[in-house]
Amino acid sequence: MSIESVTDFWDKLLGAQPDPPGLLVLLTALAGLLAVAFRPVWRIARNAVTIAHEGGHALFALLTGRRLRGIRLEFDTSGLTLSSGRPTGPGMMLTLLGGYIAPSLVGVLGAWLLGGNRITLLLWLAVLLLLLMLINIRNLFGVLSLVVTGAIVFAVSWWASPEVQAAFAYAGVWFLLFGGVRPVFELQSLRRRGRMPESDADQLAHITHVPALFWVGVFLVVNVIALLVGAFLLAGQWLPASTS
Repeated sequence: MSIESVTDFWDKLLGAQPDPPGLLVLLTALAGLLAVAFRPVWRIARNAVTIAHEGGHALFALLTGRRLRGIRLEFDTSGLTLSSGRPTGPGMMLTLLGGYIAPSLVGVLGAWLLGGNRITLLLWLAVLLLLLMLINIRNLFGVLSLVVTGAIVFAVSWWASPEVQAAFAYAGVWFLLFGGVRPVFELQSLRRRGRMPESDADQLAHITHVPALFWVGVFLVVNVIALLVGAFLLAGQWLPASTS
């Protein structure tokens, strides 16, 4: 590979893409919202939120010095991340906390990158994170899920036109921002019916002696704030275009 080719690659990866049309930002926001609100679509698309959720558990476990033992992604869009270390303390608390807030935080990071028109960089970072997560997957469906998701993102980043890349990236970020909120309501609904006694919120309640409903509230507040921040960052791409 020549020096010129390497330079072109890094320019493509790190360079800023053209401003997207304001209408694209608005339409992808609507698409992301509908994907979360429309149950048949949500049942399938929710897998992306589960990937981010379990990735959040894994990342916080590693950041707090716990040993990651493996991740499972199931066909019903549930998941499980196992780590070893102290069963109590800040490390375990942050590991449990990281799951439900991870999709929204990833959405905010994506919105920040899109605010700088770093669309290709966002897509390649997504591929890299999926590959790192793949190393720790411990079941066949989880492997297939990550390989298919990563292949789609890579194909868009490598072969798609800038317009298609922008639409794909914006729709994905909006979906994560909206999609981070709905699982919190689903969690509380299942808890209220006694169908999720070992949820992240209940485990947090067990080790902190603070009611599980408080932790459900923390999940919701963090994710709603993330949605507002992400929407503000993305709206910056829409408003100038709409007022020009």
